[in-house]
Amino acid sequence: MTNGNKSKRVHLDNLHVTATDRPGWLPGTERMPRVGEEVYCAGGAGTVETVLGKTGDGSRLLQIRLESPGAKPFFAAASNVLIAPA
Repeated sequence: MTNGNKSKRVHLDNLHVTATDRPGWLPGTERMPRVGEEVYCAGGAGTVETVLGKTGDGSRLLQIRLESPGAKPFFAAASNVLIAPA
């Protein structure tokens, strides 16, 4: 049995977004993000492209286009995003 390269694993703490990541931004649990809104997720800053069905925690699944050039759409639960202030 071989052990995988643990240095390439993503730590669970790096997958959760908290209010301290973007002070003043609303958590996706307080308000549903809308298509075209700027959000911040574990993958970084982006724009909501599509709002899909519900996830296991009851929030909506969002398709997000990250700001990075050439980045492919990223999926995140609304419960794990921050919404830009109006």
